[in-house]
Amino acid sequence: MKLKFAKMHGLGNDFVVIDAINQRFEPVPELVRRWSDRYAGIGFDQMLIVEKADSPAAAFKYRIYNADGGEVAQCGNGARCFARFVREQGLTDLDLIPVETSAGLLRLEAIDATRYRVDMGVPLFEPDEIPLRAESRQALYTTDFEGTEISFSALSVGNPHMVIQVPDVDNAGIEILGPYFERHMMFPERANVGFMQIIDRSTFRLRVYERGVGETRACGSGACAAMVAGVMLELLEPAATAILAGGKLNLEWQGDANPVMMTGETAMVYHGEIEYE
Repeated sequence: MKLKFAKMHGLGNDFVVIDAINQRFEPVPELVRRWSDRYAGIGFDQMLIVEKADSPAAAFKYRIYNADGGEVAQCGNGARCFARFVREQGLTDLDLIPVETSAGLLRLEAIDATRYRVDMGVPLFEPDEIPLRAESRQALYTTDFEGTEISFSALSVGNPHMVIQVPDVDNAGIEILGPYFERHMMFPERANVGFMQIIDRSTFRLRVYERGVGETRACGSGACAAMVAGVMLELLEPAATAILAGGKLNLEWQGDANPVMMTGETAMVYHGEIEYE
């Protein structure tokens, strides 16, 4: 049987999006890994699946699989692509789309044909909510890497994030520190590791080593986590722009119990079919 899919990206963070409402599909880790291969498969950072919602409060269920086959709860760039996909495929005509995820309800808003705004939810800081192995919540945590003390922020934006402030993201050692801290024992569910360079109070550069994927050209939830960390440390204003390799994201966070809002572009690359049994 042939399975229809769309290839999309948000600032270069690329996805395969599958309508599992109008066709039968059940992902398994081996299949996701095989299809994610950029030489022998389709090639993508994450697979996004559109399903019928279980909750009456949602229009759809939004499921996310990383390239390593693991299912995760959040992907901000993917959420924007998800919203564009369901509208362009005629699955909904809503401008404000509530979607159900394993991390809670997300609200996706169409700004125009290509730009979407996502309510990423209220960030979580308590160690057991992230989760992080730490005795108590701290504004900055410290750890050691080969004799050098590393200071970092930790929080959850639907998934666990470690944010390290660096003077220059181009020379941050992400290829070494990224995989090391992704699987560090501090993070029992692994972590997305962000490297943030503050440009001014309304702008920062960011590179992210994503859990189960590696470094990507953009990470929406990583940008939200970095924004929140910057505001908490009084380095950023409540509205700021994240500059990533794939482009820019506009972010807002008013602190305390407020959600993080993210606005950015989406792109439809192509529609295709692949053999599926």
